Amino acid sequence: MSAYKQFNTQDLIVSPFEVNKSFSFLDSEFPDNGINWYSIPAGTFDTSFLTNKTLVGNPGEEEYTVLLANSIKQLYYTNYISGSAGFTQDAITSSILLGANREGDTFIGGVQQSNFYNYEQTTLFPGKIFPASSRFAIISIPSKLFGDYIQPNSFELSTVGGTFSGSYRDDGNGRIIAPDGDIDGNIIYQHGIIVLRRANPIWAIMDGGNLTASFSSSYKLFETQYQCTIDENEFNYTLNPSAVTGSQIPTVFSGSSIEWENTASIGSPLGFVTSSFFEPYITTVGLYDENHQLLAVGKLAQPLQSSPTTDTTILVNIDR
Repeated sequence: MSAYKQFNTQDLIVSPFEVNKSFSFLDSEFPDNGINWYSIPAGTFDTSFLTNKTLVGNPGEEEYTVLLANSIKQLYYTNYISGSAGFTQDAITSSILLGANREGDTFIGGVQQSNFYNYEQTTLFPGKIFPASSRFAIISIPSKLFGDYIQPNSFELSTVGGTFSGSYRDDGNGRIIAPDGDIDGNIIYQHGIIVLRRANPIWAIMDGGNLTASFSSSYKLFETQYQCTIDENEFNYTLNPSAVTGSQIPTVFSGSSIEWENTASIGSPLGFVTSSFFEPYITTVGLYDENHQLLAVGKLAQPLQSSPTTDTTILVNIDR
């Protein structure tokens, strides 16, 4: 009889699954939750870091305006600097007219592709126009809130009061749609970055309005399922100390001292435990490492009677 049983490879199943959570923050709650908003003034790209060391952002988390603006430009807009309407040079595969040999192959049609990887959120019209000469705003949401990425179609920026009022939403393809229906910026879901070209919501704060940012996070968890199979001839002995004679039972409590009452010889199982009809109840499953150190405990909702004729499988699920 043993209280331990080794798992086999087929007893473990790891399954990924996605969890989501919705958030909503007032602009006054941004700093405490790590959300930064940056106002980039017009003309920033006409200056250099040597002459412009202006800081923007939450207190203690400020960034240099010039460096921040150029980072956004490099990461997300380098393919759109000269585009008048935000069109990218989509990759176009040319056709091959086979010749007598490889040197005789002829390519029909031009081959075009983007020069930079700009984290495109859609294969459709991206709506990216780089605000090189106008003011714009950046909202940065930390990964501790959005997880792996912000769920498409979940981001909303609403303003009440001030000069500008209305809701700015993402359309599920990385574009921020203004209340008038125009594309007013972009969102990079996996980075938690929102770029607003006209920056109206941010400027609404300065005009006395209130700003609320809402979005849903997405995070992948991994569930490990342990299949604990008990054969009909296994674990047919109870570890309950009350089933063994000689168990010490406290009878008298006097202050800090305890008097114990001993029954017959210690360690002798009671008669009913040795019966061939004895079928103990399973209440707890423990998972141990190779050194017999307890790592996790799974408790059954109700005691499960072991079977002397069939195998029993208990599933233990652990999310990580």
